[in-house]
Amino acid sequence: MSSTAGGGSTQTDTASGAGARLGLGAGMVVQELGWDNDTDDDLRVSIEDAIDADMVDGDYGNVVDAVLLWWRAEDGDLVDGLVDALTDLVGGGSIWLLTPKVGRPGSVDPSDIAEAAPIAGLSQTTTATVSKDWSATRLVAPKTPV
Repeated sequence: MSSTAGGGSTQTDTASGAGARLGLGAGMVVQELGWDNDTDDDLRVSIEDAIDADMVDGDYGNVVDAVLLWWRAEDGDLVDGLVDALTDLVGGGSIWLLTPKVGRPGSVDPSDIAEAAPIAGLSQTTTATVSKDWSATRLVAPKTPV
C-alpha cells in the first residue's frame, strides 16, 4: 500500500517514465519555462533521458517541439503565460502545463486551466500525474481546416 498523499505510486516510480508517457522522444527539442527550486528534479531527468538531450530555456531562439511550462497559482495570469509559451513552439507542437497537484502549495484549479486554454488559442487534451507533487496538462493549438 502506498504511503504517498492520495495513494498512487511514489515520486520516483511515477517520474521515472514520465518523459515517455508525455510523448517525448529522442531528438525532440523541449523548452522548459517557469523552472524554480520547487520543480521536480526526477521528472526533469526523466524528460531529458527521454529526449536524450538537455532541455532548452526561454533564450533558445529557435523553434521547439514541445514546451514544459511549470506554473503555480502565484505566477500571475495563466493566459499570458500560455501565450508566451507559444512563442517558439513549432506548428503541431504541444505545451505540457505542469501545476502542483490540488491541495499542494501553489496548486492551480483545473477550471482555471480549462478557462485559460481557449483564450490563449489552445485546447486541453490530456491530464496526467507525472510525480508525487505535480500534474501535467497537455495543451495544443486546435487544428484549423485548410
